[in-house]
Amino acid sequence: MASPQNVDNISSVNEKLLAEVPTRRPGNVRYIIYYLRHKPLGTIGVSICTIMILTAIFANLIAPHTYQEQNYMALKQSPSLEYLFGTDNYGRDIFSRVVHGTRISMMVGFLAVIVGTGIGAFIGLASGYFMGKLDALVQRIVDMWMSFPDLILALTIVAVFGNTVPNVIMAIAATILPRGVRVIRSNTLAIREMDYTLAARAIGASDTRIILRHVMPNTVAPFLIIMSSMFGTAILTEAGLSYLGLGISEPTPSWGRMLTGQAAQYLSTAPWMLIFPGVAITMTVMGFAFAGDALRDIFDPRQRGR
Repeated sequence: MASPQNVDNISSVNEKLLAEVPTRRPGNVRYIIYYLRHKPLGTIGVSICTIMILTAIFANLIAPHTYQEQNYMALKQSPSLEYLFGTDNYGRDIFSRVVHGTRISMMVGFLAVIVGTGIGAFIGLASGYFMGKLDALVQRIVDMWMSFPDLILALTIVAVFGNTVPNVIMAIAATILPRGVRVIRSNTLAIREMDYTLAARAIGASDTRIILRHVMPNTVAPFLIIMSSMFGTAILTEAGLSYLGLGISEPTPSWGRMLTGQAAQYLSTAPWMLIFPGVAITMTVMGFAFAGDALRDIFDPRQRGR
């Protein structure tokens, strides 16, 4: 029969063992909620992104005026109850134009980033995994591609094909693509030499299986990071194109055009014409950066056991 001292020792050992047992990680939806609660910046980022997406979808319901409506009796009027963000030099409601511009800027940014990083990721993954002559050819093309300044490259594409919305999207995507190639290629080069990849190759797994099961899941984190970081670049590139008259044409509102052109002339007399579109760009870029970091932690397989 065990003595009371032995019983106490056994109980203390059991308590230590139970304390060392890791808590079960929540799965799926609970896992996402867990990270949102423990990653406040990620929660802020997701909230900002959600607000911007809903604003883009329901712009017609949110905006009190149409983006083309002019009131010549209220030129450059400061913010008021009737015009929350004031009016521009044509008497147009800036709040309504910012709301409607959300749809254009978000669409251009999203599609340009998705096309650019998506194609770049595919090329970079193939280049990094198969290496050899394919990798050498791809890298020389990327080197030449990146030797052109982004704005000059985008200007050339838009000048040749026209400044329609699809052409502007493709021009911006062309500036993002080589960065996607570089980031995913460098990550793929490291993953293909990992022990689990070498083990899969040793047991006879096909290249397709290795890429789908081992390489691609581990490139999610850098893919999300490059997407979130390039979103702001896409909006700023569109602003540069609009400033030079080759971006989204008037009267269609976009944050970039609202920041440039004639609005810059009224910085001292009507600063609200620049402040509110600038705040919209800043908040959106910041929100997607925070959301990208949170998504990296959620979907990165290397983070799931922590």
